[in-house]
Amino acid sequence: MKKGRVTLKDIASKLKLAPSTVSRALNNHPAIGEDTKKAIKKLAEELDYQPNPMALGLLQKKSNTIGVIVPEITSHFFSAIITGIQDVIGPSEYNIMICLSNESYEEELTLVKKLSKMRVDGILVSPSSATKDFDHFRRLQNNDVPVVVFDRDCPGLEADKVLVDDYSGAYQAVEYLIRSGCTKIAHLGGPLNLSTTKHRLQGYLDALEKNKVPLRKDYIQHVKGFSHKDGIKPTKKLLELEDAPDAIFAINDNIAASAMHVAKKMGLAIPDDISIVGFDDEPHSLYFSPALSTVWQPVYSLGMLSARILLQRIKNTNSNEEFRMEVFKPELVVRASSREDSVGISD
Repeated sequence: MKKGRVTLKDIASKLKLAPSTVSRALNNHPAIGEDTKKAIKKLAEELDYQPNPMALGLLQKKSNTIGVIVPEITSHFFSAIITGIQDVIGPSEYNIMICLSNESYEEELTLVKKLSKMRVDGILVSPSSATKDFDHFRRLQNNDVPVVVFDRDCPGLEADKVLVDDYSGAYQAVEYLIRSGCTKIAHLGGPLNLSTTKHRLQGYLDALEKNKVPLRKDYIQHVKGFSHKDGIKPTKKLLELEDAPDAIFAINDNIAASAMHVAKKMGLAIPDDISIVGFDDEPHSLYFSPALSTVWQPVYSLGMLSARILLQRIKNTNSNEEFRMEVFKPELVVRASSREDSVGISD
């Protein structure tokens, strides 16, 4: 026997059978006798025969593979979502292929094309921060490849979506800062085209308006990315204002950590001089000094539900069932980086 991957032809040659007979026997075709099936399966096991998934995919017009496209995987946020997805997909007949767009629209396009060529059975996607057009997802749908959008919305795209109420989370955070006595609240927002950025900004604005806190446009700065370094310059710009803010609500915990770093370097005490609140409740936020107040999101559940919806959609590709829109509610987690609620108003 030759070295390398064992093929159907190798098994057929050993047993002096046609490769088509071997293939049918391994797939329990009723036309093949039981004795022949047993002999073929026994030899296949002895030779450690492994079916070629790509070939099976072409034959069955499916790959038993689900593509997952995320902007990055280094944060707890997306790794927890992927864990939730895997815990649902793992026991099923499907495998998952994780792809990183690195917050690039062009890379996202390339990934979609590659996954389409591989005949994936469905795609779970959180679009990049640079994605403004969603035609590449529509093309997948037109080719009967179901798409489930999670975390970041694709406005105008008709698809199953699993999101978090970012507006509510931001509103809770800013109203809490107001109740704690802060009157000059700044916002470090994310890239402008992201749905999460827009919803959290609106929550910030509405909380100020409802509580009659004056809005200052120079208190709103937007970061270009979500890493720690992206928050440094925008925070300096805020804290170097003549009438500097006494609180910062940040788009995520990484940017909040940047704000804490800059504030400390400028000699400010947290939370006595400035309160800081993040978003995401990354595990390490608990171990900041002081521990970071933040907005918790049920990210594991978000991943699980997204996967369940996609599996259901794959099973009912031809159904006219309406697309689902599921929205999780976040919760404010108060720690030491923000002042205590001095008003005592309950939510």
